[in-house]
Amino acid sequence: MDDECIHGLEGQLCALCFPKVVTEPLTPVKKTRAPKLSSLRDPLPTAAMPAARTARPVRVAGAPRPVRAEKVSTDNVDEQRVYHLTHISNLGAILQDGRLLANDALTARPTVDISAPGTRDLRRAARVSGDGRSVAEYVPFFLSPNATVWESVRAEAADPRLARDTHGSEAFDFVMLVSTVKKINEGMAARAAAEIVSANAPVDEAQDLTAQDLTAPDADAAEEAVPFVASVIAVTNGDAAGALTRFGATPATAERMLQTLRAEADGAMILEAELLVPDAVPMDLITLIGVCNDNVRETVRGILKASSYKPKVAVYPPWFHTSADPQ
Repeated sequence: MDDECIHGLEGQLCALCFPKVVTEPLTPVKKTRAPKLSSLRDPLPTAAMPAARTARPVRVAGAPRPVRAEKVSTDNVDEQRVYHLTHISNLGAILQDGRLLANDALTARPTVDISAPGTRDLRRAARVSGDGRSVAEYVPFFLSPNATVWESVRAEAADPRLARDTHGSEAFDFVMLVSTVKKINEGMAARAAAEIVSANAPVDEAQDLTAQDLTAPDADAAEEAVPFVASVIAVTNGDAAGALTRFGATPATAERMLQTLRAEADGAMILEAELLVPDAVPMDLITLIGVCNDNVRETVRGILKASSYKPKVAVYPPWFHTSADPQ
């Protein structure tokens, strides 16, 4: 028999005597998303290590604005190759002289002259900005084996900058004398240092006695006899004889010019650009001679046997094919 409450209800039906247990609803827990990682090495924030926010610096009224640090270029222009084009018939005389000479330093014209007489006149009249010397006092190098002047030779196209003899020559009649910006810079610096040492070298006792009898004007003349050596290369953004061509004629501006040319999207400007080396380039700064085929390589090796210079001779046909030819 069921229990009966004082109110006469059976079976725990009385809500007063047998109240229902009220259960409190559970508080819903809000789900949080894990923060996205910027890289696989970033640690997840924890309770002990909350995600930190970078506070913005407070700028005081009237205070100068902070100067942003300039981005440092990672482009290593030292490894940029440079190319000097010459006819193979000129190579023997170059090796005999031991250096590539600027146009104004030549005592005799090359066997095959690439530049037209009008081109030589324009380059003699043009001045290297920041230096004041004539472009003709510099040895020119291309910055690409596909330079536009060379492309005119390869394609046998008319170009007012080229001599008539060049128009009748085949591409395999030419060779590329190759170096790098670093090799040229270091070589020119060593050359300038050697000139300074030579100019300041002490004389022996007999020369000292003779020097005591020299008058001041003669001493000045001896001092002036020391040849001027410019140790800084120049870089152009176009034909060096062009009226609108810009020059980088200091170490900083030359480097910036090279960086700009190498970073250009379409690469058109570097095909016109030049690297100019003052006065002369010793042949020991030429590290490679590029040729068209095996026959030319054997010919060049034969010419090199008579000299003390032993640069590598490499066959690289793409340098000698016009851009219109299938590679």
